[in-house]
Amino acid sequence: MVLSVLRQAAAGLRVLLLMTVLCGLAYPVVIWGVAQTAFHDQANGSLVHAGGRVVGSSLIGQDFGGPLWFHPRPGGYDPLATGGSNLGPSSARLLAEVRLRRSSVARTEHVPAHEVPPDPLTGSASGLDPHISPEYARQQVTRVARAHGLTEQQVRELVDSHVQGRTLGFLGQERVNVLRLNLALAAKAG
Repeated sequence: MVLSVLRQAAAGLRVLLLMTVLCGLAYPVVIWGVAQTAFHDQANGSLVHAGGRVVGSSLIGQDFGGPLWFHPRPGGYDPLATGGSNLGPSSARLLAEVRLRRSSVARTEHVPAHEVPPDPLTGSASGLDPHISPEYARQQVTRVARAHGLTEQQVRELVDSHVQGRTLGFLGQERVNVLRLNLALAAKAG
């Protein structure tokens, strides 16, 4: 009887060791290798380099303040605290924030309040969206061109060259990555 229990325990231990090697070592190494080979940029965080150093990720928004830069969506962009505000469409607080943001953007960009697109008014669901609409980027052209001493046409062409189409041609909307656009702007402005 004791011998039978010891054989079963030994068999169980062999299966445990085999599964540990297969599932705990071999499988992760294979998946890591495939990711590094086929999806190297994505597997490493979609890092953006400028001047020989990492300046951010193309997947995570960053704050850009002041008149020199294209502004992202509101949110704060804390990668350790992601998520929306949980304020719904009937929230008086959300409505007050949207009104405040609308008047602020209208004042900053010198446009009528009713022409402010939705993306500068509300944060993204994750709080990390790195993109803005082409409409919002174009709305910022005058301010950014003036701040950098460039012509509006130069900056508008820069925006247009950074418009990304819909994913797979039919998912989502056209968008502009604010980090990549601001890096191109910095390079153009010198």
